[in-house]
This record gives sequence, structure tokens and C-alpha cells, in this order.
Amino acid sequence: MDKVSLDKHTSKQFDEDLEDVREHVLNMGGLVEQQVANAVRALVEGDGELGEAVARGDFEVNRLEVEIDEECTRILARRQPQAGDLRLVTAIIKTITDLERIGDEAEKIGRLAAQLSSQVTPRGAFQQIELLGRHVRSMVNDALNAFARIDADVALAVSKEDQQVDREYESVMRECITFMMEDPRTIRQMLDVLWAVRALERIGDHATNIGEYVIYFVHGQDVRHTTVEAMEREVLAAKERRRPL
Repeated sequence: MDKVSLDKHTSKQFDEDLEDVREHVLNMGGLVEQQVANAVRALVEGDGELGEAVARGDFEVNRLEVEIDEECTRILARRQPQAGDLRLVTAIIKTITDLERIGDEAEKIGRLAAQLSSQVTPRGAFQQIELLGRHVRSMVNDALNAFARIDADVALAVSKEDQQVDREYESVMRECITFMMEDPRTIRQMLDVLWAVRALERIGDHATNIGEYVIYFVHGQDVRHTTVEAMEREVLAAKERRRPL
């Protein structure tokens, strides 16, 4: 797999600063991943209390984003990093933004789960949503693994998974529309479900973004706003450029 190690610097404190901020990002990521898991569980199981707990817990995600952003600002001001170090700090700043937005989407799902918990849902309405939720959480986990290991190949795999998540999202959308057509009394309820499903799809997009930041750090290539195929070509080309003669 294509991964790199962090460079060592003459300043031991600089190395410690970079490692500390990376560790804090992973801690934030672990919290966000658990928020997503709890939000999906609250929705599928009709657990209103858990949904409310997820919504209330978003403040901790926001707090961590602010703290890590301040750490990155201090590193930029004191160390004035260049080249790979600058790319790393930039990737971290962008990553915590997407993690915070994943937390926002989990909060949204939690609130919708609390609203839906007192309502009777059509049989089988959440079966596909549970599968989609597991898939999305797996993407978040893989994106965090790519960040932890600085592994561009794992990051690229996350982008490929997003295509499957988009197909699953469209399938759930069609199923919800079918429920509404068969029983118009479920329209309002299914609209809330659709908002929750849309939030899951957005979480997959944010996980993909994190993978793209890893590729940017490893290869110095900005692969945002490109197709997966183009992204794969960029990664392969970067490997060739780095291969010793």
C-alpha cells in the first residue's frame, strides 16, 4: 500500500506538536464515528432517548474542532511549516471541518430519530437504512484509518465506496416514495425519514473528502472535484514519479 511516514525534524518539540494534533484529530474522529453509529441505531430502533443524546453530544464535536483549529494556528505561527509539513497542517484543518460536518449530520439524524420514535413506521421501512448506515460508518472508519496510517490507497478505496453508497441512497429513496404512494398517511413521516437518509449520504461525501485530503498530503495532488477514475490515475502517476530510477 502507498503510505508515507512523517518526517523527523531537528526540533523534537515540532515533532511532538504534529503528533499531538494528529492524535487529537483521531480522537475527534472516534467520537464522530460513535455519534454516527448511535444516530443510526436510534433511527432504526425508534430510540428517542438515544436520538436526543446524540443531538446533545454535538457540542463536544464542535469543541474539539475549535481546539484543534487553534493548535494548527499555533503551529503555523510558530513553526512556519513548508512543503509536506504545510500540506499536513492544511489537511488536518480541512479534515476537522469535515468531521464537524459529519457530527452535524449525526445530530440531524438524532433529532429526526427522536421525532419519529413515537410514530408507527411501515414494516421494513428501516431495513435498507440500517444497511446504508453501516456502510457509511464503515467509510468514516476507513477514512480515519487512511488518515492515521497516512495511506493513499486506503483513501482512494473510500472514494470508490462512495459510489456504492450513492446507489444505496437512491434505492432507499425509491422505497420511501413507494411507501408514500401506497399510503398517503405516511407522507409526513417518510419525509422525515428521507431527510435522515440524505444526512447519511452526506456523511459518505464528507468521508470521501477526508480521503482526498490524505491523497493530497501523500502525493501533493489536489484530487477534489474529479472522478474516481481520474483520482486513481493521479495516484498511480504520483507513485511512478516517486519510484527511484
